[in-house]
Amino acid sequence: MTVYTPRRAARVLLVDAAGRLLLFRGVDPARPEHGRWWFTAGGGLDPGETYAEGAARELAEETGLRLSVAEIGEPVHADLIEFPFDGVWYRQEQQFFLVRVAAHEVDTAGFNEIERGSVDGHRWWSAAELAGTDERYYPQDLPQLLARVLADGPARTSGAAC
Repeated sequence: MTVYTPRRAARVLLVDAAGRLLLFRGVDPARPEHGRWWFTAGGGLDPGETYAEGAARELAEETGLRLSVAEIGEPVHADLIEFPFDGVWYRQEQQFFLVRVAAHEVDTAGFNEIERGSVDGHRWWSAAELAGTDERYYPQDLPQLLARVLADGPARTSGAAC
């Protein structure tokens, strides 16, 4: 029987003016033989933190983009996932936020020790590239999720072109 560690996380769908989604590539340090995968910006919430506060903090730490909670807005998707990472099995409740920027130069200087040891790259993906790749990404329905939130999500764009 697997014992899960409960976790709450905020994920950010950071999309540029060309409609490309920022994804990071990483590996599980406890299981490098399982290969690499792509994932959105974001991570676990700190104690007492709201999902939007966590999204703003994680976005600043992982990309250098500093936005207020108001600029982060409301979640566009929520789900529950179970996964292993670094020797721990998690049951994670997560909310996704759509953030549009004109452009942004990613700055990973705010990565923590775990991120520095497990993330080896990032890139901006078009919906077509994402749908056509053989590389792994999470969530597994990311192309469909992205298409839906871009069609239905907030039309506002952060004024910052970083």
